[in-house]
Amino acid sequence: MSQSSHKENNTPVIKCESVYKIFGNNALNLLENSKGQVDAKKFQEAGCIVGVNNASFGVAKGEMMVVMGLSGSGKSTLLRCISRLTDATAGKIYIDGEDLLAMNSKQLIELRRNKMGMVFQSFALLPHKTVIENIAFPLQVKGTSTKESMSRALEMVELVGLKGRENYFPRELSGGQQQRVGIARSLAVEPDIWFLDEPFSALDPLIRKEMQDEFLRLQGVLKKTIMFVTHDFDEALRLADRIAIMKDGIIEQLDTPDNIVLNPATEYVKKFTEDVPREKVLKIESIMDPYDSNNSSSNEVSKDAIIETLAESILNSKKILTVIDKNDNNKKVGSLDPSKVIKVIFGR
Repeated sequence: MSQSSHKENNTPVIKCESVYKIFGNNALNLLENSKGQVDAKKFQEAGCIVGVNNASFGVAKGEMMVVMGLSGSGKSTLLRCISRLTDATAGKIYIDGEDLLAMNSKQLIELRRNKMGMVFQSFALLPHKTVIENIAFPLQVKGTSTKESMSRALEMVELVGLKGRENYFPRELSGGQQQRVGIARSLAVEPDIWFLDEPFSALDPLIRKEMQDEFLRLQGVLKKTIMFVTHDFDEALRLADRIAIMKDGIIEQLDTPDNIVLNPATEYVKKFTEDVPREKVLKIESIMDPYDSNNSSSNEVSKDAIIETLAESILNSKKILTVIDKNDNNKKVGSLDPSKVIKVIFGR
């Protein structure tokens, strides 16, 4: 996905500053006494469970940030804090510059209705309503007329590829189709911010890949600001502009997929990256040298191309290639020595 569109506005849509979520009766006292240095084991001995430990980051407009980690790492808890389904124990969370934790319940309802869309692992469709009625439901809750909400729902049916099934009931749909209805329903309210918590993990691998493709297509059209939770590293690599890898409530590394693969920050992150075929993940941009006009050729490659897709033609060229930025009028931005590609594919 193109990163260039995310730079328009420097103010993050979502901003977290030292967010903690600790479960247990004595959580706040323990946190205050720890002066921010939270040791999960000590807290556990004191009867508390650390869900999120000192999380600070921003998510830019139109960016897809994937939060990943194994079960119990705190990724879903972090998402629930940012949507305020769970109240953070400490820290600051801003949505479009507004202090989320200072909002009263009326402001929170407004925010959720008008700015946030949520999709969870369980589809939670209303069994007695048809596809189109399920999708229109959140609009009707907002007070939209039946005619308008049905018309909007029909647009969403087309967007997620369910045309012809709008009058089916959930029980008449496959798992993948049900998940599409869930996605359409959350998009019907035109959220600026979209939270997805393991939305595809209940699906079989083939349907899952189809849904990822569909999701990337939708994001290409809609350019939402997205936080997407998964425990699947391959899924994170496919979808993310940036990935936050969590362990025991701590964000171990937050970076672009290629940087995480090339430069894992901790041993824990390295374990995820060890078996990743780099050529399937890394873009030309991540291995190019600065542009050298004295050593350039007419053979051009895009900086955003995944190495694997061009590997054969690059290795056959034997010449230094010119790297261009297709988003910037094919500007020459780098040079690529084919030997670098050989190193990525065959040498660790």
